[in-house]
Amino acid sequence: MAAITPAPAETSGPPPMGLRERKKLKTRIAIRRATHRLVAEQGYEATTVEQIAEAAEVSPSTVFRYFPTKEDIVLSGGLHPSLETELRARPPAEDPLDSLRLVITTGLAAFTPEERAEAVLRTRLMVEVPAIRARMTESIALTSDLLVRALADRTGRPHGDLDVRVFTAAVLGALREVMLYWAARDHQDDLAELVDRALRTLRDGVRLQRPL
Repeated sequence: MAAITPAPAETSGPPPMGLRERKKLKTRIAIRRATHRLVAEQGYEATTVEQIAEAAEVSPSTVFRYFPTKEDIVLSGGLHPSLETELRARPPAEDPLDSLRLVITTGLAAFTPEERAEAVLRTRLMVEVPAIRARMTESIALTSDLLVRALADRTGRPHGDLDVRVFTAAVLGALREVMLYWAARDHQDDLAELVDRALRTLRDGVRLQRPL
């Protein structure tokens, strides 16, 4: 998923990043943008880590220090790291699924043109490149751990609770299908509306549209 702009929090938010953290973030962004530009120009397979490093003005070893694989660079703009923070900032009595839906769709609705272009490229590559789809499964597992902790804390359950793990897996599976559906339809739909629809479907189920 593309980088998600955080929904407005009801707290003062995390402390500002220090100089070292800002430099790291700047480097990550430079590597990711260089990758997207090169892939858009010459294709994924033709783009090498050496080319990415040169375009981002870093060494190949620096690229690998930030991203273990080339696939990780493409997927790095997925669910925003602040998602966990924003989820924890939602009203305690709010239904967890509604909290997730509101945080994610609010962020997607605030996409800049550049963020949308990155999301379009990322999801197109998810469809076209098997290695990226495979790596996405591993990436989802890491995101799942973050959300499981936040949702368990919100609901007063242990972090290893099966119900929380199943719920989180269902949400992330729904988001994965939304990304693939959006790409398959040539990105014509409104992504925030698709996510809203998918998460409402998790809550309401699939209803019969016509008599059997």
